[in-house]
Amino acid sequence: MQRTVNKCTVPATAAALLLPLALTGCGAAAQAGDGRTVTVTVGYQSKTINTVTAGTLLRSLGSFERELRAQGRRDGRTYKVVWQDYATGAPITAQMVAGKIDIGSMGDFPLLINAARGTQLHAPTRLVAVTGYNLRGALNTIVTKPGSPLRTLADLRGKKVSSSVGSASDGTLVRALQRAGIDPEHDIRKLNQQPAVGASALQSGGVDALSQFVAWPGLLAFQGKARALYDGGALGLPTFHGVTVADRFARQRPAVVKAFLAAQRTATRYLQDHPVDAAQRVAKSTGLPPEVVYLYNGAGGTATFDPTLKPQLVAALKKDVPVLRAARLTGPVDVDAFVDDRYLKESYGAGYGKAVRALAHPSAHEVWLRGEDRTHSFGDPAALLRFVRAHRGAVRAAYVADATTGTRWFADKAVWVRDGGRLLPFVTRAGADAWIRHHAGARTVGYAAALERSR
Repeated sequence: MQRTVNKCTVPATAAALLLPLALTGCGAAAQAGDGRTVTVTVGYQSKTINTVTAGTLLRSLGSFERELRAQGRRDGRTYKVVWQDYATGAPITAQMVAGKIDIGSMGDFPLLINAARGTQLHAPTRLVAVTGYNLRGALNTIVTKPGSPLRTLADLRGKKVSSSVGSASDGTLVRALQRAGIDPEHDIRKLNQQPAVGASALQSGGVDALSQFVAWPGLLAFQGKARALYDGGALGLPTFHGVTVADRFARQRPAVVKAFLAAQRTATRYLQDHPVDAAQRVAKSTGLPPEVVYLYNGAGGTATFDPTLKPQLVAALKKDVPVLRAARLTGPVDVDAFVDDRYLKESYGAGYGKAVRALAHPSAHEVWLRGEDRTHSFGDPAALLRFVRAHRGAVRAAYVADATTGTRWFADKAVWVRDGGRLLPFVTRAGADAWIRHHAGARTVGYAAALERSR
């Protein structure tokens, strides 16, 4: 795990015991000194790439630092930003309640744990913005090895499944299993592992399946090390990542919170206006392949980037609370008290209402040719296949949307179905099988065959 550590860091295991000291010795209070220097500590997840507008991309653009320099010219202070990089949201929460992180980004389930722990330890936090979201839940995927005999969730009974307990992807695993009539506590053997550890376990045969959030499923599929077993978009339940701020810090430094949200909006616009360059920036910072970053963060990517706190996402949080409580990961959470959109409303002004209602998303069917700094979009998979066929050898990546869930996936990793004159892509074999059961004469075809039939 790559991390830049601030000099006030306290081990997470000691966080609760040192809470009173922490709140007066570090974080917001570390701004003491000459009274003119303010240190802001931001916790982010560089490889959880649907948080990039509040982390990796934001940092590479220098947007937050520019906003703070402008604020410094107004109030005469000097602002310094310390970035701390983590693999998941849990350590960010531990550092926030210990007073070591002022602003953090994490997924929906970790956000609720963050809210509960903050309240429990008298260090409340507030959800102030969203980074990337998917209204159907497609940011999380369960994968298995390419040659695995597993075809459906039912096949996971008695199997070993790697997951990061308390993460958004673990929530998808639990919900998907329950919907399939499988007890997530007793019918599978769940291993609580960090994403990278779980990915290694899948390769070594230590586990039969891996449930993770972006970018791990897409990365493993792109590398030929995994295939999708379950598409989180099949749940039809929103999932997202967001920005949480220590309440004490927000009350003491509201101008800094506003500066962060202004910088996040700048990063969001950059990603939307320059999607290929943004993907390449994130790839350079994280070591992820640009093609994988673009799968999720591109113009028609699986993640929609929009800071606004949409009612659908707030409602989803409320539905998540019972799942976390049933797993004994948290107590009651007052979602309405946790969600605080006042700073974002001030940033948007009169345009906030319209922005909250906006749900438009570009076409997910795209082709990225080698040597080009733009992509080609298509209205349907057949048109994309014809273009790929005409540009054999020049395709860097081709992306298609699942015929039923809309989840974007690599065209050459998708399961293709021929249904009459149509060629339809699916993220999973189970999705394709379900289509075939309800459409007489439909059958699966290989990618090469799909390309040949696309004339």
